[in-house]
Amino acid sequence: MPYLIFVVALVLVVIIIFIGIYNGLVRKRQDVRASWAQIDVQLKKRYDLVPNLVETVKGYAAHERETLENVTKARQMAVDASNVQEQQKAENFLTSTLRSLFAVSEAYPDLKANQNFLMLQEELAGIESKIAYARQHYNDVVMVYETTRMQFPASIVAGMAGFGLEEYFEIEIPEEKEVPKVQF
Repeated sequence: MPYLIFVVALVLVVIIIFIGIYNGLVRKRQDVRASWAQIDVQLKKRYDLVPNLVETVKGYAAHERETLENVTKARQMAVDASNVQEQQKAENFLTSTLRSLFAVSEAYPDLKANQNFLMLQEELAGIESKIAYARQHYNDVVMVYETTRMQFPASIVAGMAGFGLEEYFEIEIPEEKEVPKVQF
């Protein structure tokens, strides 16, 4: 009889530990998803700003059509991205095309002095800071999740319950790791 009580108690302890680890992994996975959603919010603001920026530049730089089309194409790629890798690639492309757009504006002193353009530039700079913070937070949350998921005994629970790998949001191109410099 004491042996049976011991076995039942041991099984209950193992079940309670399993439930605790499982719930912790669920919480951390939800943190990752919520952090990704915050990146999406900031990127949406950026995407909404891009058409206004393109339209403002269009009025001054009508013959810079290719640059404007590339910015629009990059924005659409970023909007259509469906996973972390596609989002990284699209964000790298969008950042480089925005740099080209701002480089074009250098040739137009009237554009550089345009209040609407200056306001859009300032807003973009603010959004870029928020995106950087959101990416950093996302990567921090992914690190916590992945560390927990890979540690014993959580690795056993994670494997049994199907908790998969979450990817970091990384910028692959070295030049893209630098903050875009917008000078007018």
